[in-house]
Amino acid sequence: MAEIPALDDSAALWSAEPADRSDRPLLVLLHGYGADERDLFALVPFLPPDFVVAAVRAPLTPPWPSPGYSWYPIEGLQGRDPTHTTDAASLVIDWLDAVAPTTPVGLLGFSQGAAVALQAMRLRPERFAFAVNLSGYATPGELPGDSALAERRPPVFWGRGTSDDVIPPALVEHTVTWLPEHTDLSGRVYPGLTHSVSEPELDDVRVFLEKRLAGLAAEKPVEK
Repeated sequence: MAEIPALDDSAALWSAEPADRSDRPLLVLLHGYGADERDLFALVPFLPPDFVVAAVRAPLTPPWPSPGYSWYPIEGLQGRDPTHTTDAASLVIDWLDAVAPTTPVGLLGFSQGAAVALQAMRLRPERFAFAVNLSGYATPGELPGDSALAERRPPVFWGRGTSDDVIPPALVEHTVTWLPEHTDLSGRVYPGLTHSVSEPELDDVRVFLEKRLAGLAAEKPVEK
């Protein structure tokens, strides 16, 4: 597989102008396969307004006739190669280091984007305050940062539906075991939900994010 290109900074959508981003936590949205940055950015009205929200575009174009973009290929056996998820997560980290080198960061991903979000946390456990995993999974295999992640145990919300037939059961089973061992896991399984996001799930995500805001505020040094 050819090298994955860097993220297109000009394609990112922001909920605030540059002058309004300072001293505010950043929530980065990572869309799923075949979508683009506009997909999850539509959730901004449902998210706590104290976050600056940035939605980025995945770097690859799926094979025709699939629309949108992807973080890594899922066609054939190469779609199960964990290095592709790691490569995509590294690009997200590179982009963040360029646009927000010192800002507290949380990640919210759907499906492929959620897998990339969790992989990014594994690569740089100290870089991320939390993650939201919607209909995604933890990539099998070991990474050097896993021990540090398990020690730090950042908050992670995992939401998925009982009727989601997109994520293979083996990956769901792996994630059920892996996340509690490495993170402070919360979440919910939604009866009847397919590979999508529901209103009750968004309500739960908002509560989770509001708690993260409170936690970040408590950790912020008091100015003298």
